[in-house]
Amino acid sequence: MTTNDTRNLIIQTGADLIGTKGFGATGINGILTVAGVPKGSFYHYFSSKNDFGLAIIDTFADEYDAKLDRILNDSSRSCVDRLRAYFDTGFESMTDCDCTRGCLMGNLGQELAGQNETFRVRLDKVFTGWEKRFERCISDAQTAGDIDSNINPSDAASVLLSGWEGALLRSKVVKSTDPMERFARVFFTQYLGVG
Repeated sequence: MTTNDTRNLIIQTGADLIGTKGFGATGINGILTVAGVPKGSFYHYFSSKNDFGLAIIDTFADEYDAKLDRILNDSSRSCVDRLRAYFDTGFESMTDCDCTRGCLMGNLGQELAGQNETFRVRLDKVFTGWEKRFERCISDAQTAGDIDSNINPSDAASVLLSGWEGALLRSKVVKSTDPMERFARVFFTQYLGVG
């Protein structure tokens, strides 16, 4: 394995474990055991567990930003259908994990934002970037005449992000995608005014 491969393996393994157990309950030794990497390798790439956590946030954010861009910039679909496709990927992800994981960034935000200012600021930057992508898509839907021009795209994007993150949390609690499905339905029909 190359140096970059080893670093990425540690990050991906850590993200998987943190997604299930949480940041505080996931130990470095457990990550390295699952990854099959010696302990010295961890400190070669990361100065501390917090440094590692920030690397996970950055890596996941980069991957998720690319995924969002593919979905929300897909010119073969209407902007409203792009938003539906975004929700559909969320349903698939939650179904694939039997409603146990939710959103890694949302989970980290709930666990760490009140305890660590560096994590809070980094996570806020990630969420703000997602919200801006939703805002552009909603604004483009207005330009195309697909939704009411009186809707504030910034407010709608904020409702989408906050409501969806809440629906993901609720889906974990009830072990069902019903809260996510309800949120998506209400967002489209009541907020955007589309069926």
